[in-house]
Amino acid sequence: MIMQQIHTKEITKPEYLTDLERNEIDHEVALVPHKSAAVIEALKIVQHYRGWISDDSVNAIAAYLQMSAAEVDSVATFYNLIFRKPVGRHVILVCDSISCYVMKYGDIYKALQEKLKIRFGETTGDQCFTLLPNCCLGCCDHAPALMIDNDLYKDVTIDMLDRILTKYT
Repeated sequence: MIMQQIHTKEITKPEYLTDLERNEIDHEVALVPHKSAAVIEALKIVQHYRGWISDDSVNAIAAYLQMSAAEVDSVATFYNLIFRKPVGRHVILVCDSISCYVMKYGDIYKALQEKLKIRFGETTGDQCFTLLPNCCLGCCDHAPALMIDNDLYKDVTIDMLDRILTKYT
């Protein structure tokens, strides 16, 4: 019986959201008809403060929004800008849409690989950058494009990369 209680406590570890996260989530909940409709915004808020969405974060959001963890996780894993594993301080999204492909995004990716010594899905040793593909950044008329954090770069050339990356180091 005692072992069972200890085991149960480990499984039902209290989940938490900070006061700041709860306040921001409450603001979003007030804008929608049902608490669960704020799940994407809740994920974005928690990710903003923590850098990524851990299993504990999924559980905390689920409890707060009165949803199952599976429901929250299904939303978190559907959206490619919700990170379910740790990322660097800056996330580089390289557009690999057909427009960027035609405009040689591959050359940009290869140059980034060489400069940062990482491939898609990896993070630099100093935890500064994570490099990820993105299916569309919405600027096909200015391909190739990449985004670092919330900064969009259009008509990117290899010669621009050092100047762009310097802003984040």
